[in-house]
Amino acid sequence: MGIQSPYRPGPDPNFPYLRENDYFPFPSSKKWDDNIIAVGGNLSPGMLLSAYEQGIFPWYNPGDPVIWQSPDPRCVIFPGKLHISSSMQKILNNGTFSLKFDNDFPGVIRGCAEVYRPGQGSGVSDPNTSLTWISDDIIEAYTELYRLGWAHCAEAWQDGVLAGGCYGILMGRVFMGESMFSKRSNASKAALLNLAEKLFKDGLAFIDCQVPTNHLLSLGGESISRKDFLKLLKMYCGSRL
Repeated sequence: MGIQSPYRPGPDPNFPYLRENDYFPFPSSKKWDDNIIAVGGNLSPGMLLSAYEQGIFPWYNPGDPVIWQSPDPRCVIFPGKLHISSSMQKILNNGTFSLKFDNDFPGVIRGCAEVYRPGQGSGVSDPNTSLTWISDDIIEAYTELYRLGWAHCAEAWQDGVLAGGCYGILMGRVFMGESMFSKRSNASKAALLNLAEKLFKDGLAFIDCQVPTNHLLSLGGESISRKDFLKLLKMYCGSRL
């Protein structure tokens, strides 16, 4: 079974639905010469989990088919490299936010979808778009992964309001971060740092932050080659089959 390249936007309704324990082989990394690995397919659980196991994730703009990407270089955070500034440590210590895990996944992913980010886009069809890439299809797919126990979120609450958070996929000893949002200053940082401290304490090998940004680098993220990233992924991702 191969991925076709449909021109229809979003998931291909004619592509087979892959259940949680199904596996889809993407093109071998030996053949990758770009960030885009494949086009088409759908966002069923087996498709998404297969992609993450192979260092790939969906990233596409509204109006595009599903585009599967693996950036080079890759941004990661290792244990011992996490940077918490003195001001952020004070925020974490003084109870500015009530920090929770997996309490409101739908609220977190919708928060990520609704926050306006100038210049946000997958860099594929329109890198200048401000429209979120987190479509209803993405929300539905990752909410199903949350129901199945693969997707997780961290939240920062303030005055009874979800002020910020982040979500991603946990496989083996790797957390693949997907997106984060803040409605109040430092909320997403607090959620992410709290999540990172907890996961590293539990033995996490590293956090995959996907694409390097100044924000992530300030938190201890670093760029590594895709080749090195895939080696680490093979060591620590584990097998779900």
